[in-house]
Amino acid sequence: MKNTMEYKGFIGTVEIDEEGRGFAGKVINIKDMLSIYEGRTYDEFVKMFHEAVDDYIEDKNKKNEEIENQYKGSFNVRVEPEVHRDAVVFAKEHRISLNKLVEISIKEKIYA
Repeated sequence: MKNTMEYKGFIGTVEIDEEGRGFAGKVINIKDMLSIYEGRTYDEFVKMFHEAVDDYIEDKNKKNEEIENQYKGSFNVRVEPEVHRDAVVFAKEHRISLNKLVEISIKEKIYA
């Protein structure tokens, strides 16, 4: 079962709200805060997610601010020193960059 949904390039979480007997979520791929959205039914929940995203976009447009580029393709990765060393050696042996090795490894894991 998938616990995220996407709308206009924004990704939102899907969680069961046991206390409220419905659904709750938040947008996870921007730095700006968006209101948490909730709904008693799944359809209401999806509608509230769409409204949260639309309100965010409208607010940014009104303020003439740039809508965040959610992913730039760059992030820091922290691993054990031995893994780092072995990855560098592997990449050099295969004549690829460390960045390319990480990209290939992530793609293999996600899209396998």
